Amino acid sequence: MIQGIGIDIIDLDRVRKIQARRGDSFAKKVLTEKEFDQYQGYSGQRQIEYLAGRFSAKESFSKAMGTGLGKKINFKDVETLQNKLGQPIMTSTKFSGKILVSISHEKNYAITQVLLEEI
Repeated sequence: MIQGIGIDIIDLDRVRKIQARRGDSFAKKVLTEKEFDQYQGYSGQRQIEYLAGRFSAKESFSKAMGTGLGKKINFKDVETLQNKLGQPIMTSTKFSGKILVSISHEKNYAITQVLLEEI
């Protein structure tokens, strides 16, 4: 049974400007340790896409939960890593059911969708 669905879109230029101002401090705030390790393996545009995609995925997850980011869910409560094929796999300490996530990039934007399903 579907428990929630969330969608988010983010402008890659916004993330690029934040990263230019704050360096890796923004990435360290948003990403878990494992996500940050993957992030460091990229450079340039791909690094921006990765960071924006993970930020957006966390936003989508919080919307699917019906809470938004803040008091009940923070960035570190949600982790999206990729399997050997590059498929994003999301887990969370705040949800024990099945989480489906999709992340797409197109020139200036990243868009994500999260579906939460009770097991």
